[in-house]
Amino acid sequence: MGGNLFYLRGWSITLVAGLLALLSQKDSLKLFPFLMLSAVIIIFWIYDGYFLSLERKYRRLYDKVRELPENKIDFSMEVEEFSKYKDCSLFYCVLSKTLAPFYIFLLGATIYLILIRS
Repeated sequence: MGGNLFYLRGWSITLVAGLLALLSQKDSLKLFPFLMLSAVIIIFWIYDGYFLSLERKYRRLYDKVRELPENKIDFSMEVEEFSKYKDCSLFYCVLSKTLAPFYIFLLGATIYLILIRS
């Protein structure tokens, strides 16, 4: 799952940089491109938070199973029972200290570049 997070951040930077490069060819940037870029960043941010949430749930499942006796293990990969924990919620993961600074910086840089161009 950690690889997915890495690739997702790479794709988000690539798409934002590509869209900014394409939009810089125009005479002036308007509101629509800004909203489009912001939507792309926010969608990737939520998707990244989802993967982090899922990773934390599987980590809790692993911790639960490793403490069970061998005859009690049922090999279930169901992680919904761990959704009740605060640190496994999507909202908490989206605002985690590993994701929020990255995407806030990306949004801030996008806003800054668009304001400079207009």
